[in-house]
Amino acid sequence: MNEVLKTIKERFSCRDFTGEPLTDDMIKQIADAALAAPSARNLMPWQVIIVTDKSLIDETDDEGVRIMASDPQDKYDFNRISSRGGRMLYNAPCMVIISADPGVSGYVPIDCGILAENIALAAASLGLGSVICGLAAVPLNGPRGAELKKRLRFPAGHEFVISVLVGTAKSKTAPHEPDPGKITYI
Repeated sequence: MNEVLKTIKERFSCRDFTGEPLTDDMIKQIADAALAAPSARNLMPWQVIIVTDKSLIDETDDEGVRIMASDPQDKYDFNRISSRGGRMLYNAPCMVIISADPGVSGYVPIDCGILAENIALAAASLGLGSVICGLAAVPLNGPRGAELKKRLRFPAGHEFVISVLVGTAKSKTAPHEPDPGKITYI
């Protein structure tokens, strides 16, 4: 099996990171993989924000957990996070935020999803764990969202689309079980 297919098959969603920082070379390789993502009409509607400031990641995490704990609508996610150690960003030392101007194209969600997968596969190819994570939307759309977006240097008019948490996995879990029934051959 070639290395790309092996990486795809072995990638898993990591939800427990050691917190060990990434090297500058790892960060550069992940950034390069992000920039290699294709987009509709090559519009590249995104901004990739790579956050390695652990105190800012933890502050964002704390704000999100606080919001989920106080919102009865979020009890499912809050209980799920609590059962996994109470950290919605899982002690990741690197959070890659993908923001975009939603008015650029109707393909923004698809384009940013492709970009997120490039990041996750690049991380796996480097022996790192990753998880594509929408939970960062909780603090970024919450009461302190404007302040956090400013500190995270969101471009004007951009909204949070998705994030990818990256770091050394504390433990490896099995990749999800493929479901061949999800494929239709014609």
